[in-house]
Amino acid sequence: MQSEKILELKELHISFTQYTRGLQRRTIENVCGLSFSTYAGEVTALVGASGSGKSLLAHAVMGLLPYNASMDGEIFYRGRLLEKEQIEQLRGSEILLVPQGASYLDPLMKSGAQILKGSRDPQKKAKLKEIFQRYHLKEDAAALYPFELSGGMSRRVLIAAATIEEPKLMIADEPTPGLEKKTAKMVMGHFRELAEMGSSVLVITHDLELAVETADRILVMHEGRVAEEAFPADFQAEETLRHPYTKALWRAMPSHWSVSARGANDEER
Repeated sequence: MQSEKILELKELHISFTQYTRGLQRRTIENVCGLSFSTYAGEVTALVGASGSGKSLLAHAVMGLLPYNASMDGEIFYRGRLLEKEQIEQLRGSEILLVPQGASYLDPLMKSGAQILKGSRDPQKKAKLKEIFQRYHLKEDAAALYPFELSGGMSRRVLIAAATIEEPKLMIADEPTPGLEKKTAKMVMGHFRELAEMGSSVLVITHDLELAVETADRILVMHEGRVAEEAFPADFQAEETLRHPYTKALWRAMPSHWSVSARGANDEER
């Protein structure tokens, strides 16, 4: 039986208007007819090269596109068309974003207060201690301002701020760069736990190996659209993948370098 469909994108197009010389304008389309769905209880990974439009998708769902962006297509949340008023009501509660950069942290608020969002709930305070332990953050980091945190600590604070809630939809935009391998796997493992509790988790990443280890489904984005939808088992061999770009990503995985090199040598012979 199929789980509840949480997020559905239908023919999403995102373009930007840029001014060139004088008052001449040009339009650049970064997302070109993107369609896919995510489900409750699943981790869906969206992988692709930098600049392929992955982060734009996250901002579109959250209603955070920049002023010079225009969007066409439809976004549905739990079967209902997601409109501006609804996004503003759900953002930060049912729908959460783990953003890429520490610039999303309030520079004037201590990190512990940002994670708790001003809550005095004893249960949340207890959960904060648990989360700090999980992400190898010392308790005194709660009293630090963002400028006092290292890059890796800032990223972990961003993740903690999102995971302290129990959202219906979690979107993690490149959550693991800058984290050591062990911590990155731990973060992905916690997203896995959220899914097992019933959330739909969409992880936007360029780390295909980590995606294969954690996700239920993998969406490969190329030239602004989903080129292929695959399962982790499909990445056991190049032959089980369909799109040339997905096969190129498979060959680029470090664990397959020796296989790729051997295949190249065979072709040379």
